[in-house]
Amino acid sequence: MNQATADFITEHLNDDIRQLALRGTKDAEVDMTYALDQIAGWQTARHKLPSWAAVEGIVYPPHLSMEQCSSEQTALYKGLLAGQPATVVDLTGGFGVDFSFLARGTRKAVYVEQQPHLCDMARHNFRLLGLHHAEVVCADAADYLRQMAPVDLIYIDPARRDSHGGRTYGIADCSPDVLSLRQLLLQKARRVLIKLSPMLDWRKAVSDLGRQYVSEVHIVSADNECKELLVVMAEKTDGLRLVCVNDEDVFEATPSATPYSPSPCMPLPSAFLYEPNASIMKAGCFNALAQHYGVAPIARDSHLFVSADPVDQFPGRTFQIDAVTSLRGRDLKTCLGATKQANITVRNFPLSVAELRRRLKLSEGGSVYIFATTLADNKHVLLITHKPYTEPQSQ
Repeated sequence: MNQATADFITEHLNDDIRQLALRGTKDAEVDMTYALDQIAGWQTARHKLPSWAAVEGIVYPPHLSMEQCSSEQTALYKGLLAGQPATVVDLTGGFGVDFSFLARGTRKAVYVEQQPHLCDMARHNFRLLGLHHAEVVCADAADYLRQMAPVDLIYIDPARRDSHGGRTYGIADCSPDVLSLRQLLLQKARRVLIKLSPMLDWRKAVSDLGRQYVSEVHIVSADNECKELLVVMAEKTDGLRLVCVNDEDVFEATPSATPYSPSPCMPLPSAFLYEPNASIMKAGCFNALAQHYGVAPIARDSHLFVSADPVDQFPGRTFQIDAVTSLRGRDLKTCLGATKQANITVRNFPLSVAELRRRLKLSEGGSVYIFATTLADNKHVLLITHKPYTEPQSQ
């Protein structure tokens, strides 16, 4: 990068990237394509990777790679999950975000990536991030795996796009194919940490990889959006841990072969309503959730729970029920009164949020929360709720 390009990046770091692209520059020495990538990359990293954005001189990849890379929040979680391995190999290095957190505190850390330009970027960035012990290897993941010495931890994030750029979700459809490499991975590492698509069903992932080899499954969400499915494999396991993570909420369950068989409970005014977070919804560990927190489901497939008294630290959203109503006009008028706006959620209900909003003639927002759902007796109801008031903590 020449000085003119570096100066342009510094001068326009906080500018609107679209307007900047339209305006361009009269300075022929400025590499505009590179400059726009760096400005856009830093602006994304400022929120997604704040510790990287704080380091001057970090080189960022094009926009698509920045959108696809791990966030700092999820990368930090992988670092905690890894523990403190003495030796770690990342077989699918990419931009290097996950590697940078996995490599901290290790004696030896190897980043493997088959694209030379990403390897060059990684060498530059790792030096600035203080990862001086990181070894960057430009090689095919499977080829390197076959010749490498055994390590404590292997991390692998198979590419979820086919040769035509289309998205794939099945483990066998990703590259490298973890299923065909499974035995070799287990021979080369005490533990193997695999990042899979959050669209993939975790039970199928465990079945495909081999239940006897899977020791942990972590479903990781941020801001109540499921981001990653992490699977830990080992040659010897002591059973399977299922961990649901959403920001600060962590719920651990022991997967059971017992089907979900709730004892439905009728939601009543003044009772408390609970909506599990995205990770628990993805995991489907509703029996364990109900037993642990002492809450009762309103129906098998509605995935909403109630209790007479408030439950502390429930992993999800908590509401207090003001009214339970059918969709009949008179009932609605009695329960909604002069309400003009509400937040609407649909759970196991025949109408969409948009359809229901039109029918109720309610705008979005406000302090009223309506849950449209189905009870155990197949009755469709609206639960009119509000968020319980919490006393502010004294300083």
